[in-house]
Amino acid sequence: MKGLSIHLSKKNKHSVQAALVLLFVVIVSAVSVYTFFYLRHDPTLTNLDGRLQGWSVQHPLGTDHLGRDVLTRLLLGGQQTIGYSLLALLLALIIGIPVGLIAGYKRGLVDKVFMRIADGFLAFPDTIAAIIISGLLGPGIGNLVLAIVFVKWVNYARLVRSTVLSEAQKDYVLIARTNGLSSGKIMSKHLFPHIAGHVLVLASLDLGKIILLISAYSYIGLGAQPPVPEWGAMLNDSRPFFQSMPELMVYPGAAIVIAVLFANMLGDVLRDHFDVKKEAGQ
Repeated sequence: MKGLSIHLSKKNKHSVQAALVLLFVVIVSAVSVYTFFYLRHDPTLTNLDGRLQGWSVQHPLGTDHLGRDVLTRLLLGGQQTIGYSLLALLLALIIGIPVGLIAGYKRGLVDKVFMRIADGFLAFPDTIAAIIISGLLGPGIGNLVLAIVFVKWVNYARLVRSTVLSEAQKDYVLIARTNGLSSGKIMSKHLFPHIAGHVLVLASLDLGKIILLISAYSYIGLGAQPPVPEWGAMLNDSRPFFQSMPELMVYPGAAIVIAVLFANMLGDVLRDHFDVKKEAGQ
């Protein structure tokens, strides 16, 4: 009975997490539609006469140091931060999955070359490598996305390669080879479905890290450039006014925390759904 109660509690926990993640997605989608169709304030329009105002009907979250509507910039900043995080994640998957499949299935010279490249990437932490690359490319959200993709794709390639190495020795792959299936069909129809769950779990857990990277680098000036609204950049702009109007930093900071929290919850739900071990997911 004790084991059953523990099992049920874990099941209920993941059900609640799934419901919260779904609710978060619905809210973000609704906010995005509202921002796109019913935007009432120009997020880049300055109004020095109305700077640093508190809550009002016209400005529900007040205005910043340049008189810009905080709510509008917060909503569009979320689209920038989360949107570019998803873009960086997608590009890393597009590069990493095929490389990992080919290296793990073909082996030989291709695998050796990939492993040497992977070892080179692992010599530097992701954050340090991204800062160096972003600094070389120059400030800008596009260059920051490229820098993150450059350091993140290898993680997915290594995960896919290790999974393919174990799966390629199993009977269903040997039977497919015996039946004359091409390497491309074996990788796409037989191997990819077996690695998809592992990749989705790692990607969902990585999404929160990428959100933090984009916010952090925008905070230090390597990401989004003024006057583009972005959560990390909004934090940096609000620093001089922390004592007089601390809410200007609280709003984007809380948004970053909530987005990362729900990304991690999504990873837990997917890990439970695909029955992926924690070590593999990380």
